[in-house]
Amino acid sequence: MSKLQKKPIVAILSISTCALIVLAVTIAKRQDRSLAATPSTTAEKSAEGHSTDESLLPNIPDKPAVPTKFVDVATSAGLTYRWHVPGREPRTILESIGNGCAFLDYNNDGNLDILFVGPKLALYEGDGHGHFADVTRQSGLDKFHGHYLGCAVADYENDGFDDVIITGYNTGLLLHNDHGHRFVDATVGSGLDTHAWCTSAAWADIDGDGKLDLYICHYVQFGPKETQLCPYNRISTGCGPVWYQPQYGALYHNDGNGKFTDITHDWGMDQVGAKSLGVAFADFNHTGRQSAYVAKDLMPGNLCVNSGQEFEENGHASGTAVHENGAPYAGMGVDWGDYDNDGRPDLAVMAYQEEDKGIFHNEGDGLFTNQYQNLGFSPGGYPWISFGTKWLDYDNDGYLDLIYCNGHVSDNINKIIKTQQFGEPTMLYHNNGDTFDNVSAGLIGDADRRIVGRGLAIGDYDNDGRIDVLVVDSNGKPLLLHNETPHTGHWLTVRMVGKRSNRDGLGAQVNVVAGTFQQLRLCQTDGSYLSASDRRIHVGVGKSTRVDYLTVKWPSGQSATYRNLPVDRQITVVEDSPTYSNVL
Repeated sequence: MSKLQKKPIVAILSISTCALIVLAVTIAKRQDRSLAATPSTTAEKSAEGHSTDESLLPNIPDKPAVPTKFVDVATSAGLTYRWHVPGREPRTILESIGNGCAFLDYNNDGNLDILFVGPKLALYEGDGHGHFADVTRQSGLDKFHGHYLGCAVADYENDGFDDVIITGYNTGLLLHNDHGHRFVDATVGSGLDTHAWCTSAAWADIDGDGKLDLYICHYVQFGPKETQLCPYNRISTGCGPVWYQPQYGALYHNDGNGKFTDITHDWGMDQVGAKSLGVAFADFNHTGRQSAYVAKDLMPGNLCVNSGQEFEENGHASGTAVHENGAPYAGMGVDWGDYDNDGRPDLAVMAYQEEDKGIFHNEGDGLFTNQYQNLGFSPGGYPWISFGTKWLDYDNDGYLDLIYCNGHVSDNINKIIKTQQFGEPTMLYHNNGDTFDNVSAGLIGDADRRIVGRGLAIGDYDNDGRIDVLVVDSNGKPLLLHNETPHTGHWLTVRMVGKRSNRDGLGAQVNVVAGTFQQLRLCQTDGSYLSASDRRIHVGVGKSTRVDYLTVKWPSGQSATYRNLPVDRQITVVEDSPTYSNVL
């Protein structure tokens, strides 16, 4: 494969994810639109007939019929963090970009903790039973202050503890985790350049050396000399990205010992990622290599295919770069997940209001088709500007559902367009196996309040076998959506420990066979928007009371199969080990 062609990228003038300014003709069109709305004793390199490959066919498990129920418990759980932008309206594009959050296990005790990113960082330690204690000062995070925006979580040193990269506006931090006691600033001397408007970031082992490399999205050139506000319907509001020159993302190789080398040019990534807001890695084509999708704001999205020594940009050729009419997505949050259980990871890309989100079905051979409308998502999600998103199986029926948060980009939008508000609802869709139903009514009470939604992360913070959701409200307090859906299916949660591979096992694929159906699930912390999620792999198996086969394909290329596993528990799988262990 050849490197990316160095062609200029032309910004298309239309509504942005971060502003309302557009050409007059586009304004008119937008206003005319309606806004209605028993374990194996041996490890095998593969499981014959049960490998993770493209021969897997979709099939329908027995699914429990359950009502959906998520309840916001942020306050009672002990989360006191708040986001607030000082000053009067309107907000600029920088002030409306939002912030991120993370589920992580910083002290490696088996319980998820919570990180919030903003002008101040905050860390809350979880007890595994639904309660959190503020440990920001004890962890050393209280001394950091800056225009911080997002985060990415991974054990980049392979020492068994979660480290963190913090992104921000012309700032950033590489935080080394000192064995669960405190975080140490390791930025200086690391080789990472933080002098850009950095948004989302993602960790992946792109060259198979067992060390996690790092991609950081960059947005636009913005400062005091650039235009701050623009008129819209004779009212000033934040300008869109079409007013600003792009910045391009950066790719760093992990050299070990806390050192990184910029390989953006060497790997052909210097002309992708302009005005980028979201990034996620996956081995979507089963080559054993981690490829990336980079979501960009009003510029064609980039599907960067990993050849082993460089990336080839295949956005247009794959069908993931633009809408069918040729217009680019206002791409924000992204996530990979096999929603139809055919053994191929699919891709979700969030977008602007009145715009199809990208629900790209992986057809194989590097091709994707947008199934957003065919799957029943439209028009329920049309009115909203969508940011953080994740695939999750919240009712454990064996199919991945989808959640995404929304929030307008103009704080004074109600003065400009009376039918719109700054805060917007969170959307939850249930996967029926062939279509998706809008089950957002299952977000109960404050879980359904209108928010300025930005970052979003998922994880089972109370270890009850049901996936919970953490959401940033950039105009107030977070949502901690506790999953209280009753009578859900059986489940299995898998914690990965790499030996030849990176210790987190990021990039591993797990193929689960339970009863009459199969699933492919990914080990990942990336995706969504400015945020990081629980790296444990959660698998719902419906009414099945055993997992017949669990096959792990490690990033190193090693595979192992475990047979006849009990359900409704957490297990740990160690690379090169013939057995698994139960998590107590």
